[in-house]
Amino acid sequence: MHPGQSLLSADRFFAPDPAQRRVARTLYEAIARLPIVSPHGHVDPRLLADETATFGTPADLFIIPDHYVFRMLHSQGVPLEALGVPRRDGSPSTADHRAIWQLFADRFHLFRGTPTGIWLAQELHEVFGIAEPLNGANAQAVYDEISDRLAGPEFRPRALFERFNIETLCTTDEAADPLAWHQAIRASGWAGDIRPAFRPDGVVNLAAPEWRARLEDLGRACGREITSCAALVTALEERRAFFRQMGATATDHGVESAYTAPLDPAEAEAIFARALRGEATADDARRFTGHLLIEEARLSIEDGLVMQLHVGAFRNHDRAVFERFGADRGADIPVATEFTRNLRPLLERFGDDPRLTLVLFTLDESSYARELAPLAGHYPAVRLGPPWWFHDSLNGMARYFDQVMETAGLWNTAGFNDDTRAFVSIPARHDVWRRASADWLAGLVVRGLVDEAGAVDMAREMAVGLARRVYRLGKA
Repeated sequence: MHPGQSLLSADRFFAPDPAQRRVARTLYEAIARLPIVSPHGHVDPRLLADETATFGTPADLFIIPDHYVFRMLHSQGVPLEALGVPRRDGSPSTADHRAIWQLFADRFHLFRGTPTGIWLAQELHEVFGIAEPLNGANAQAVYDEISDRLAGPEFRPRALFERFNIETLCTTDEAADPLAWHQAIRASGWAGDIRPAFRPDGVVNLAAPEWRARLEDLGRACGREITSCAALVTALEERRAFFRQMGATATDHGVESAYTAPLDPAEAEAIFARALRGEATADDARRFTGHLLIEEARLSIEDGLVMQLHVGAFRNHDRAVFERFGADRGADIPVATEFTRNLRPLLERFGDDPRLTLVLFTLDESSYARELAPLAGHYPAVRLGPPWWFHDSLNGMARYFDQVMETAGLWNTAGFNDDTRAFVSIPARHDVWRRASADWLAGLVVRGLVDEAGAVDMAREMAVGLARRVYRLGKA
């Protein structure tokens, strides 16, 4: 590689057709430096609660907390223990972070052609200035180079937040969370806009791991025991109000199915009573969640919180990994989903009410054109979230644009969110979306479907405007 040559092509992700590529460059240039709006993600707010906080070692930053990374390594037979992933029982995992990094670098080729590989390459090169591709031979030198940078104040989380030009960053927090780190951020006087999002899955889903413990946590947060479904709904309403006071503009619900259906009060109370006795069935859990999703939609109309529905993940598919390491360890698998019939009870009540914003996400791409785009193209309450999780990729975005936009229309989508725990990957993830958007719009321009001025307006909406508007984050 010649001195000064970038590891990353300036035209990466653009179509090879010269005419389309020229337009894509122009569109990308118009949005490349716009601020980042991150309305949904899983960054730990404690990183930003203290101006002296650091990311730890390169292994702490890139490998141990990131299931995108250790999932791929696990698929090739690397034990999670060897990657430092903490165990549920608290017993120690590998403490030698240099050894963890070496395992990662020796297998860095596994990420070629994957979205994770794209993000990692951009992080290493553009954030940390690593001038050559990572491999087993240079692993320790790269480790030292990154460690030296992480030791400096300009690589602390708050400094990178400002360097990344992040306008708003939203976290995801359990219903009973006291939001202590968010309160610390506010008390510090730092100007970064960090907002919580209300996620009640732990108490809404009767089949969730440790449901009873999460219910007790919620009771303590509200100052009373929760012994009925009605009391649970009241507690959720109170916690939503607290989250709103702390700046939240959205809720989030992760469900395997989009099933919704109301229960009469006696039925809801009977199911809740069975759950308290440890006797709730899988069907009880399905019906109870479907009922409470309608209740949450009603509450969103009353308090204005945007309602996100992430559908289609079979959680903790690998039982052995779950038992040793807990949830969110890369063993969640997509399942087929149905929206048209399952969502109809909720939409019959609230779908035409413009006070509700319901953002739908799916892991089942087959539902894009068949169900989701027509639903968003009709109901005032519905917006489509961007390609999520396994589909947050260049090809996943292209499939989304092709299957959704003609029927739903751009303004019935919600822009982009990065949905990440890996803080330093945020600019790379948004950059992929912006480049993919520019390339898709350039295709419309060269085919004569939109003019270039209209495409620039659409590109800006896709980069920041839609996310600001849909999530009610203040700027038009």
